[in-house]
Amino acid sequence: MSDKAKDYIEMKLPAKAEYVGVVRLTVSGVANRVGYSYDDIEDLKIAVAEACTNVVDHAYKQNGLMALGCSIYKDKIEIVVSDNGQSFNFDDLKKGLGPVDGTKPIGELEEGGLGLFLINSLMDKVEINRESGVAIVMTKFLQRDEVEQDANGVPAPTNAQKQ
Repeated sequence: MSDKAKDYIEMKLPAKAEYVGVVRLTVSGVANRVGYSYDDIEDLKIAVAEACTNVVDHAYKQNGLMALGCSIYKDKIEIVVSDNGQSFNFDDLKKGLGPVDGTKPIGELEEGGLGLFLINSLMDKVEINRESGVAIVMTKFLQRDEVEQDANGVPAPTNAQKQ
């Protein structure tokens, strides 16, 4: 794995609901350019939208900014959504996270923390920094075509080639 990003993209937007779509489209375009699959791009869009919605709903009492940073590596993309608003205690929130009980009617599901649960489910790695506002760092690894290779790195023959 590479430790140095090939490219870095950053943008700051007002922390308003109408700008969440701009962030989703930006991440979608970047992920498409890098070579992510349709399903992975959809996962990235949902995770980023949830992180931005958390900023819009919880970071500021009045106007503020949310920042998006995308670090593109050879084998992964690292997305940071951050704000300078109010922080929260992630450990306390995490204690309340868990699997959703599918037998409960949707009206009885508890509100709060579901977005972070979803982000954690869709991304390969999630970290949260609460030192100044909140920064959610989400990592998704790039899955190239999964062709088996032998010990020398040569693609193994497919079943059709073996016959």
